[in-house]
Amino acid sequence: MDRPTAAGKRPDPPIPHFAAGERPGPPIPHWPGRLVCLGAAEVYVRAAPAEPGAEPALFVHGLGGSSTNWTDLMDLLRRPDLAPGQHDLDSTDSAWPRWPGGHPLGCEAVDLPGNGHSPPAPDGDYTIAAQAGVVATLIERGGRGPVHLVGNSLGGAVCTRLAAHRPDLVRTLTLISPALPDLWPRVVPARVSALRIPGFGRWMIRRAAKIPARRRVEVTLNDVYFDVSVVHPDRIAEEVAEVEREDALGYSGEVLLSSAKGLISEYFRRGPTSLWRDAARVSADSLIVYGSHDRLVDPRMAGRAARTFPSARVVVLPRAGHVAQMERPADVAAEMRIMMSAAARRATATGHPASPAGRMV
Repeated sequence: MDRPTAAGKRPDPPIPHFAAGERPGPPIPHWPGRLVCLGAAEVYVRAAPAEPGAEPALFVHGLGGSSTNWTDLMDLLRRPDLAPGQHDLDSTDSAWPRWPGGHPLGCEAVDLPGNGHSPPAPDGDYTIAAQAGVVATLIERGGRGPVHLVGNSLGGAVCTRLAAHRPDLVRTLTLISPALPDLWPRVVPARVSALRIPGFGRWMIRRAAKIPARRRVEVTLNDVYFDVSVVHPDRIAEEVAEVEREDALGYSGEVLLSSAKGLISEYFRRGPTSLWRDAARVSADSLIVYGSHDRLVDPRMAGRAARTFPSARVVVLPRAGHVAQMERPADVAAEMRIMMSAAARRATATGHPASPAGRMV
């Protein structure tokens, strides 16, 4: 989940509090994880229990987020899914539903260096290229590739670069509100961009650190959700505890600042090394999801994504914000299964993945 600084933020409505008896059921626990050595670097990777033979999937979070941003979506995708019109898994002749999109996924989610439970990057490099390199090394060392690669926001930029330059590691690509270059002014992205100003960025980070953790969580949730009332109070408490834990680490602010600078620098990159040029090179079947009420990534960029990605299904979810995988996980899972089913059927029919023109839904 992207975590913009609270400095200069206008007042937001507080997170709603549920009266006794009104709370929804408790959310599922976050998946367990482990530290994985990638040579000089280490990253923390969470994994959901998977069915034998499940296809591997890897999830990459956004700026200031972590692997816990994917808990609910991973839970949906790790299970077999019924084909349209099918009412019982036992009605099939095989272990899986008959449609390819119903195949379960072996889901793992990574904490990028310096985020979540991953230690900082040993070389201090938080550019998009460096983070794409970390994800590539994780896939290679785990021997799980090619994977269904999924990224949100900054993670979407990382996954786009990886898919463009290492197509051998990517089976399909799903991007949720990807942070691809867009220079149209918007209030929330402008706050993130201000972190790039020499001296001012560190001042903003220091000022934000003085704000109580719960208030920072409230600001972030109001920035990234369309309907913040869907967030369970237990999830809010977990996020507050995580912010407090990261505050005690001493390096989280510097990682956020360096990562923001790495992302913003991509917005001003031109020519063959730009992220939109990378998008045009992606050969994997892709799903690009935008939220109609996203305050960080303009949903109008859906049109450009449909024109640029060679083999993309582009969807704008109504009444959704910047983190559709958290706000609308069932809808994202359904769209992913449609895309994966179409990709598998084309591969079966032609012997290799096809690359139809981008299309919007």
